[in-house]
Amino acid sequence: MGFRAPVRDIAFALNDVAGLNALLAAGAFPEFDSETCLQILTAAGEFAVDVLAPLNRMGDIEGARFENGRVFAAPGFADAYRKFIDGGWTSLNAPAEFGGQGLPRAVAIAVFEMVTAANMSFGLCPMLSEAGIHLLTVHGTPRQKEIYLPKLVSGEWTGTMNLTEAQAGSDLALIRTRAEPDGDKYRVSGQKIFITWGDHDCADNIVHLVLARLPGAPEGTKGISLFLVPKHLPDANGNAGVANALRPLSIEHKLGIHASPTCVMGYEAAEAELVGAPHQGLALMFTMMNAARLNVGAQGVGIAERAYQQARDYALERRQGRSSWSDEVPARIVDLPDVRRTLLLMKAKTEAARAICLATAVAADRAEHGRSESEREQAKLREELLVPVAKAWSTDVGVEVASLGIQVHGGAGFIEETGAAQFYRDARIAPIYEGTNGVQAIDLAGRKLSLAGGRAVRALLTEMRSTLPDLDGSIRETLGSAIAAAERATDWLILNRGSNDALAGATAYLKLLGDVTGGWMLAKAARIASHSSDEDYARGKLALARIYASQVLTAAPGLADAVCAGAAELEAGVAALAPD
Repeated sequence: MGFRAPVRDIAFALNDVAGLNALLAAGAFPEFDSETCLQILTAAGEFAVDVLAPLNRMGDIEGARFENGRVFAAPGFADAYRKFIDGGWTSLNAPAEFGGQGLPRAVAIAVFEMVTAANMSFGLCPMLSEAGIHLLTVHGTPRQKEIYLPKLVSGEWTGTMNLTEAQAGSDLALIRTRAEPDGDKYRVSGQKIFITWGDHDCADNIVHLVLARLPGAPEGTKGISLFLVPKHLPDANGNAGVANALRPLSIEHKLGIHASPTCVMGYEAAEAELVGAPHQGLALMFTMMNAARLNVGAQGVGIAERAYQQARDYALERRQGRSSWSDEVPARIVDLPDVRRTLLLMKAKTEAARAICLATAVAADRAEHGRSESEREQAKLREELLVPVAKAWSTDVGVEVASLGIQVHGGAGFIEETGAAQFYRDARIAPIYEGTNGVQAIDLAGRKLSLAGGRAVRALLTEMRSTLPDLDGSIRETLGSAIAAAERATDWLILNRGSNDALAGATAYLKLLGDVTGGWMLAKAARIASHSSDEDYARGKLALARIYASQVLTAAPGLADAVCAGAAELEAGVAALAPD
């Protein structure tokens, strides 16, 4: 049947479950309402289905090309990008003063989910531009904002993040790229790897945000500064002018996202501008990275939705075996209990991840537009707590659902022609980039649990517990036990913060908190949908919440035990890793 944008489910999760309607009712975004929101989501869904989805398979097969020192996007991508910017899709959340539409961040995240579901490789380009817009809006000089933001917001220029190098990996303290002062400018020299959409032929210019060291800078991360390095230097009119001294050296040959050019970039005394203060580059870059991390979480949701839809459509058509409900032979495989359980679990986890990402985005909107300082402060704590969960848990869900999609297809799923394998290959990068999920777990278990003396996580768990009396009785007890498990693990981690024992339990804790938060979101969705006049829709939401509770939340006490197990077995286990 092909991809269909899940506009109704997204609008329900955004407005009712994540709470955008409540924020709008409180007076935020006075010129925006739920009707306008639905119109935007509908139009975005149509664009994703009609323009982006048809390019996905060919983009995987053909990929981006590196020829004679130039990078060319996959066939059809340049034309699709022009249509994307003509539709205003690059400017949704951007500030109005620079040509943006000033819409809620949560709406932009909802749109981005559909873009990713239709074509993940394509979506990576505007994703990095959006993160660059956010960074320069907060930290750019007035001149940088005046010259670069209107072009990035319009989509005429695109943005990148240049962080790591071959010898550094996730340890940015090891980067060697240098920046030498040259009058009121700088000259950047060095080589960066894994630069998403680092070069292409879709836009007039590319704005690279590059981490480098100034002469005499302190060692380690305290000596890193941030520089703006355009591919073409802006001329007197602010348009792309002469070429700067930088170039792509190659593009990577990857497991997936073949149509997204991942470049090795070389800088040869390229003209650059300092962003922010010297030696504050990593702190400034986190502004960009945190914006990107929430978008990456939405990527996990999008690829999960796409993989689920294809598996469901296949299960509705493929016939073999005997139906467990009608004795029909051969039956649609959706009528085989294990296949139906798998599909329901795929959909439940996808909807849970969607709600987490959108709730994080609504918290970001509330942190900026809340009515009182106290409300804004509480919302900022919620946003910061949930960002690593949204990024890591949702991308893990993307990989799991894509893998289950192959399983539903059986042997046909392992054959490239069906397309199911592409979703798995594409999804697998998301738990790795923008900070691996292990890094997200350490951030959560370390820094985020201690926010405001633990107030951020306590507020989330308390809110979950307070809603239990209103939830469906078949879910209430299981969710209550899961919340108790999360509370127990949280207490233990806060008590052991900073120790190897806490680090050893970090990944299990992130999964636990994500599982419980996702289950709570589904339970809320079922309660809200129960007031709908659409009884089938309400029954569907309740079924998803129940299967999630029985299949996922029941494992929460065991996950809490894993969190609290400590690091002793890791220390002793090094003997098992010794080569024969």
